Amino acid sequence: MNALATCRPSLAARGNTAASTEGAAAPGGQGVTTEPYWAYAREEQRRPPGCRGGRMPSQCCHGLLALFSLVVVLWPLPGLAQQPADASKAPPPHTATERDGAHDFDFEIGTWRTHLSRRLHPLTGSTTWVEYEGTTVVRKVWNGRANLVELQVDGPAGHIEALSLRLYNPHSHQWSLNFSNSAGGTLSTPTIGEFRNGRGEFYDQETLNDRAILVRFVISDITPTSCHFEQAFSDDGGKTWEVNWIATDTRVEK
Repeated sequence: MNALATCRPSLAARGNTAASTEGAAAPGGQGVTTEPYWAYAREEQRRPPGCRGGRMPSQCCHGLLALFSLVVVLWPLPGLAQQPADASKAPPPHTATERDGAHDFDFEIGTWRTHLSRRLHPLTGSTTWVEYEGTTVVRKVWNGRANLVELQVDGPAGHIEALSLRLYNPHSHQWSLNFSNSAGGTLSTPTIGEFRNGRGEFYDQETLNDRAILVRFVISDITPTSCHFEQAFSDDGGKTWEVNWIATDTRVEK
């Protein structure tokens, strides 16, 4: 059978379809169709050249396989479709609650006996220290969210009259320590910091002898009846620190 016979009905079937739609052979001799031959011929001409006569060449097979693969890739899988909904139900990540330090200085409210040691010439290589004795009075302000420190001490190097205004920032949960003395009459650059594990550390940047330095103020060894204060300067960006102010307070019993 030649190629023409595989793409068209038999001649006998073509003659019969002139008057009736019954008995026409299907393309390639497969079964019987109710279509007249002219309808079949018109349909054959609309098919791609390689797919006429009921045969499906490899190009057609490859096209259908590609289309099927695309449908499989684009079809949403049940597990993947549920992921956005499941993710939206996930609880928010846990964040640590900021510590409220508004009453960190409550321990110091009252009157204290103060012993002070001061380095006379910081960051010059000098090791000359002077000693002072006096009192410190700490008053609560704003129900503890601020406090005012008044210091009066005397020693061989003279009289020191100073105060420190400490303010609590409820947004940053930090304290600012603003120092002044009666000789200058202005507030210094505040040292800023907080208490951790019973120790307070506060820092700022200032100028000493026309050089920018770092300042560190530490409060430690806190007990109901005593506490320790220490100030240090650094002129190398905090690599090394030189202590220049040491004070020990002892509570005065009423």
